[in-house]
Amino acid sequence: MTLVQLEYVITVAGQNSLNDAAKMLFISQPSLSSAIRSLEKEIGFDIFIRSKTGITLTTKGTEFIGYAKSVMEQYELLDAKYISQTKVKKNFSVSMQHYTFAVSAFVELVKQYGMDEYEFEVHETKTHEVIENVKNQKSEIGILYLNDFNRNVLTKLFAEYGLTFEPLLDCGVYVYMWKGHPLADRNEIAIEELDEYPCLGFAQGEYNSFYFAEEVLSTYQYKRFIRANDRATLLNLMVGLNGFTLCSGIICEDLNGKDYCAVKLKSDERMTIGYIARKDAPVSAIGQKYLEEIAKYKDKSFD
Repeated sequence: MTLVQLEYVITVAGQNSLNDAAKMLFISQPSLSSAIRSLEKEIGFDIFIRSKTGITLTTKGTEFIGYAKSVMEQYELLDAKYISQTKVKKNFSVSMQHYTFAVSAFVELVKQYGMDEYEFEVHETKTHEVIENVKNQKSEIGILYLNDFNRNVLTKLFAEYGLTFEPLLDCGVYVYMWKGHPLADRNEIAIEELDEYPCLGFAQGEYNSFYFAEEVLSTYQYKRFIRANDRATLLNLMVGLNGFTLCSGIICEDLNGKDYCAVKLKSDERMTIGYIARKDAPVSAIGQKYLEEIAKYKDKSFD
């Protein structure tokens, strides 16, 4: 097994095409295929499934690629420090449900790296896309929640995709609204008291199952419900229509401003916010720092 072979399989996995990967690597497709076949013979299993429609990873292949990437990253660090003596650009990508505190933690992470060279990505997106991004290695970490309703379904999906879930924050459910809302001055609100106001939620596209909803109590029969694609629109609807959404109760005024508040929902419902990552790859040092920033919000919850 050579570093060249590892580079080859990582490139193919990223392109899902032998032809496209060969062009990127500036070698012929037969040479690339031969190198990969030789590696598969050496390790004793197929890394890829080849078909007329393209090339995909096997279950063992997905695990192998995770380790291969770790090896290549370590090699690049060694090369930069002791051979080429150049700076290595730091890379990190995270996907998340629409949590302001998760974005705020990302901001703090970026600040820590100051003038260092880096290439970071943050994807605030739909639940299923968070899971897919981590599965497909587009993101190293995914931030989402589990509760009694969605736990079994999502945990089964994590296992199928070779992902693990680790809890970060445990909290009750709060009603998030603007401070001008008629119920904003309450200490606690029953779900029935919200019936006259539109509940706001994030659109989940084709994966609109209740299990993928970002808001707890997704099966409650709301009289009025509006879905939006982004957080800014949701905030505008709160002000314009006295809308509300259900959340963790963690408020980040530095990003959303001081016009919004969270009031405890009269419910025993709990949500566990945590992160998903691939079983086959340890969380990087940058990823660990990001999780440390997230953990700081544990003390900022109202619970």
